[in-house]
Amino acid sequence: MQEVYEFLKQAQTYYLATVEGDQPRVRPFGTVLLFEGRLYIQTGLKKDVARQMAANPKVELCAFHQGRWLRVSACAVHDPRLEPQQAMLDAYPALKGMYQPGDGNTAVYWLKDAAATFSSFTEPPRTVTF
Repeated sequence: MQEVYEFLKQAQTYYLATVEGDQPRVRPFGTVLLFEGRLYIQTGLKKDVARQMAANPKVELCAFHQGRWLRVSACAVHDPRLEPQQAMLDAYPALKGMYQPGDGNTAVYWLKDAAATFSSFTEPPRTVTF
């Protein structure tokens, strides 16, 4: 999990895929946090992505950095507690203008049953799970 976190932090932008009905939806994200032994991402409950994850929590993330890419398949689990919301906003203070812990919009999700595959054109793929 630590290696996945570090890769996503270094890449700075990753792409989160969800499903809406039978249509995949992909958008750029940048928030990632290790908190209480779990890997978290953040969004707003008012956004389509939150509604999509509520309907179908299966997600995939993809990031590219220095000639390598990472794909993560997981189940996004909403954590309504204030502590991980605060930790995320402390890690990304620029978001504090849009989000506050307990505001009814800030949402953090941890990645459950994750399989992360590191790939490149020069090395065989390697998968880790957490």
